[in-house]
Amino acid sequence: MATPQRAKKILIVDDDENGSQTFARMLRLEGYQVNTAATAETGLDAAQLSPPDAIIVDLHMPLVDGLGFLRRLRTQEAQRNTPVAIVTGDYFLDEAVSTELKALGAEVKYKPLWLEELVSLARTLLEVIH
Repeated sequence: MATPQRAKKILIVDDDENGSQTFARMLRLEGYQVNTAATAETGLDAAQLSPPDAIIVDLHMPLVDGLGFLRRLRTQEAQRNTPVAIVTGDYFLDEAVSTELKALGAEVKYKPLWLEELVSLARTLLEVIH
């Protein structure tokens, strides 16, 4: 008899609570265990307390943005290789920012993300850990 697999954990970091709760509901319907954080600080704490299998983070947040979050995340030993997607509505990303995000191992996706796109993104991120 096969052992049931543990649900993959995804952390969503976004200051837009409605957006993050919508993403969380959509991913939970697909069988993922989802935690949310409204700031980069609480997201970093959540990643340390309960390491996620993948992280989806908004680029533009107050105080510490998604790039700052990713820089700090990569300094945590347990999170150096966690798959991360940066989501943004900013279609005109500065080339230096885009290059650094990729160098830090983040996939960049543009809002709005529809259900199929979000589920596909989650699957793509989680394929990296297999």
